[in-house]
Amino acid sequence: MASSSDDDFVILICSNPNPIEAKTPHEEIHISTTDILSWDLPTILSYPTVKVHACRNRLIEKSSYFQGLLCGSFSESCLDSTSIQWNLEIFVHVLKCIYGCPLHFTSKNFVPLFEGALYFGVETLISKCKTWFSEVSSPKGSGSLQIELDDLIHIWIFGLEFANEFLPELCAGYLARNFMWAMTSKVFGDVPYNLLLSCLDHPYLTVDSEMHLSEALLVWLNANSKQLENFSRTGENCRGIFRHVRIGLLPLWFAAGKRSSCYFSKVFEESIDLIYRLVDAPPITSMNVLEHADLHHLKIRLTEYSKKVNLAGCPQITLATLLLSVLPLSYSMDPTLRKSIKQILISLERRERDQSPIPQGLLPMLSFEAVQEIDISKCPRLHLEAAITCISKSFPSLRTLKAAYLLNFKTTALHQLVHKCPLLREVDLTMDISPLIPAQVSVVSSSLAITSPLSNKSLSVGDDPADVMSLKKSGLSLPNITKLTLEGRSDICDLDLQYISKFCSSLHELNIQGCISVTDVGISNLLRKCFSLEMLDVSNTMVSGAALAQIVHGNPGLKHLRARGCRNMLQQETNTSEGEFSSSYTCKELYLELGKKCKLEEVALGWGFSCFSVEALQPAIKSLRSITVGLGGSLGEDVLQQLSATCPMLESLILHFQVVSDTVVTNMMTSLRNLRVLALCYCFGDISMLSFNFSTPNLRKLRLERVTPWMTNNDLIILTQTCANLVELSLLGCKLLGSDSQQIISHGWPGLTSIHLEECGKVTENGISSLLDCTALEDLLLHHNGPGIQKNFIFYAASKLPMLRKLSLDLCDAREGDFDIPDCDDKCLVSTVKIARCKPRRCNFSLPAHRRPVHEETLVLIRNSKNLYRTVVKERL
Repeated sequence: MASSSDDDFVILICSNPNPIEAKTPHEEIHISTTDILSWDLPTILSYPTVKVHACRNRLIEKSSYFQGLLCGSFSESCLDSTSIQWNLEIFVHVLKCIYGCPLHFTSKNFVPLFEGALYFGVETLISKCKTWFSEVSSPKGSGSLQIELDDLIHIWIFGLEFANEFLPELCAGYLARNFMWAMTSKVFGDVPYNLLLSCLDHPYLTVDSEMHLSEALLVWLNANSKQLENFSRTGENCRGIFRHVRIGLLPLWFAAGKRSSCYFSKVFEESIDLIYRLVDAPPITSMNVLEHADLHHLKIRLTEYSKKVNLAGCPQITLATLLLSVLPLSYSMDPTLRKSIKQILISLERRERDQSPIPQGLLPMLSFEAVQEIDISKCPRLHLEAAITCISKSFPSLRTLKAAYLLNFKTTALHQLVHKCPLLREVDLTMDISPLIPAQVSVVSSSLAITSPLSNKSLSVGDDPADVMSLKKSGLSLPNITKLTLEGRSDICDLDLQYISKFCSSLHELNIQGCISVTDVGISNLLRKCFSLEMLDVSNTMVSGAALAQIVHGNPGLKHLRARGCRNMLQQETNTSEGEFSSSYTCKELYLELGKKCKLEEVALGWGFSCFSVEALQPAIKSLRSITVGLGGSLGEDVLQQLSATCPMLESLILHFQVVSDTVVTNMMTSLRNLRVLALCYCFGDISMLSFNFSTPNLRKLRLERVTPWMTNNDLIILTQTCANLVELSLLGCKLLGSDSQQIISHGWPGLTSIHLEECGKVTENGISSLLDCTALEDLLLHHNGPGIQKNFIFYAASKLPMLRKLSLDLCDAREGDFDIPDCDDKCLVSTVKIARCKPRRCNFSLPAHRRPVHEETLVLIRNSKNLYRTVVKERL
C-alpha cells in the first residue's frame, strides 16, 4: 500500500467531538494506512483529532467521493490535507474497506456503515452491505434472528429515505417470517404502519394462529392510539388493518372476550357470527356458507416456515377445513376444481362418519416439513382418526400433537397415530375427568344408554403386540413418546399401559390423572422402564405414598408432581386384582426424597401433606410455579403467610380446607404479581372485599367457594374491574347476589369459558338470559340459585354454546320441576351432564316450621369415546 512519493499521500483530518474516556496527554494522533491492519480502534477513538496519512490514488480509485474531491475542481484537490466531517468510528471502517480489510457487520452498525458507504461512494462497501443483509435476512441464512426488531425498524426507515427498494422488501419479508418472535418484543408497538401493512400482505406471513395475529394487532393499535385518532379525523378506517385476519378461524372464546374492545367490537361480532354459521352447517357443506366468497379466508395459514399450528378452541374446524388448507391454491381459486372438491369432500365425510382413514394419494396434499406442533384441542367437529393420514402426509416432521377434549378419538387408535407419525414425541389426549371416582361415590344404579358401533377395522390396543415387532423388521424407527397425557381417559386400563410401554420407554412426563381403571401395578410396570421422568400426574388414583417415593428415588429430574385425591397415600402396600405392590419406602420418605433430589415447578398434594412436609420440601420448591393443597392436607396460616417469600414465582395457588385471612390473601394478591390462578375453596377464617381491591391483570382463573358469603352485586362489579381478564369464575355461597349479577358477569367477562354459581342468592330466579352471552362457555354449573331455569335448558344451552362440554344443574332450580334430556349428536361437544335432586326435610329449629332441601341423589350422563352412560349416585357431584 506504501508509495515511493509523498505526493501520493493525503492527510485526512478527522474530528471526534465525543472521544471515549482515556488518559491521553495529546489532543491528536497520527496514523497511516500503511499499517491499517494494526490499528487499535479504542485507542484511536480516545483522541479528539485523528490525522490519517492515506494513499491518494487508492482513495480516488475506491471512492467516488474522494475521486471528485481530490481530482476535480475543488480547492481540496491541490491541498495535502482535507477535513472529514463524519462519525469517526464509521469512517475508520470505511477506510478499512477501501484498503481491503475484513469488516464485521451487526444489525447495530449496518445502517451507519451503509450510510457511510453511500456518502463516500464506496461501491465495495455498498456491495458488502447488501450481501450481508441479504444473507442475514434470508430464511436459509446462518443469521437466524440476528436482527433485533428496533434495528429492523431503523433499517426499513433508512431504506425508504435513501430509495433502496431492496431493503424495505427484505425487512417486510423478515418480519413476516418471524412475526411470532416480533410480536413478543417490547418495541413491537413502534413498528411503522406501512411496514406492518407490508408484512401483513406478505405471502410468507407466518403465525401460529389467527388468534396470535389478532393479539399482535391489538397490541400495536393500543400502542398507537394517537394514530387511531388521526385515522378518525382523516376519515380513514382503522379497522381495515383487521382485514388481514381470517376471522372465521378465530377461537370462539377469544372472539367473545374481545368483542368489548372499544375500537373493534364490530370485527369480533362478525367473527362470532361467522363461526356460528360454520358450526351450524354440516361438516362438508360448511363451505356453502361462503360459497360465493373467497375460500382463501377459510384456509389455515400455512407457509414453508410454519413451525406450529394452533387451532385449539375452534368448533368450526372440520376435516374439510384441514384438507382445503393443505391442497394447492388452485383448488380454492379455480371454479372447476372448486366444484369437484365438494364431491371429494362428501366422500371424505362418509369415511369420517365411518371412522375410516383417508386413502393415500386421494388428493395432492402439500407438505409442510417445518411444522413440529399441532394443537387441535376442543375442535369437536374434526375427526382425528379420519385425519391422521392427512396430518402424517402434510406434516411429516410432527413431534407434538395436542388433541384434548375430542370425544371422537378413541385411545385404540393411538397405535395408528404413533406409527403414521414416527417422529412424534409428545401426545396430549386429555378428557374431562369423570366425576364417578369409584372410591368417592356410591352408585345407586347404572346403565349403558348408547353403544357406539365398532368399525371392523378398529383394533384393540392390548391385542396388538405384533405391531412393534413388525415395525422393527421393516427397518423403520420405533416411535418413542417422551410426553404422554391421558388425563380423564377412563377407558385406559393396566393392559393399555402395558402396550403403551412398548413405545414409551423414555417417558419424561406422564399424566394419568383421573384414569380410574389403572392400578399401582399397571403404573409401576410402566414407570419402572422409564428414567430423566419430569412430570407425573397420578391424581385420583389408588397409588400409595410408598410407590411414589420409589418412583421419585429413580427419577431425580422430576419437576411436576400431582397426587391430589389419592386416599391411599399413607398406605405401605397395595393389593389389587392385578397383583400386589409393596415397597421399602414410607410416605414420610416421599417428601424427603423430593426435597433432596428434585427441583419442583408444580406440586399438587392432599392426604399426608402438612407444614412438616413443606419444611422437608424447602430445597425443592424455590422455583415452584404451581401449588395445590387438597383435602387431607394442612399447611397452617404461618406457612401460607410466608408462601410469597418461599415461592415468589408462583403462578397458580389452589387451597382447599385451609385456614386463611385478609392478611394472607392480601399478601398473595399484592406480592405474587405473576399469579394467574387463585382458588380458595372451603377455607376457614375471615376475609373481606379488602382482599380483592388490588388490580390483578394477570389473573385468569378465580374460585371463591364458601369464603365470600357477604358478596353483593356491587362487590361483583368491583371484581370485574380488579380482575378484568378472567376466563374462569367459580362462586359458591354468595347468597346476597341478585338476578342482575348475570349481566354483570357477562358484560364484565364476556370471554369466560367456565362459570360455576352455587347457592348464589337469586341469580337464576328469573331464568337465564344474559349469562349465555358468554358464548365461549365450556363448563357451566348452576345449583340452588333460584327456581327459574326453563325445562328445555339443556338443549338450549348445548345449541347456544358450541364449546359446552360440562353442564351441571339442580332440579331445585327447574321452573317446572324437571329438565328435558336430549340426545347428543356428533356436533355436540357435551361429555358430562349432571342433574342433582333434593328432597325436602323438615327443620324443627325455627318457628314457624319449614322444609329445607337436602341432597338425595345425582343423575350423571357421561359420554366418552365409546359409549353414553347413565348413572345415579348418592353424592352431590
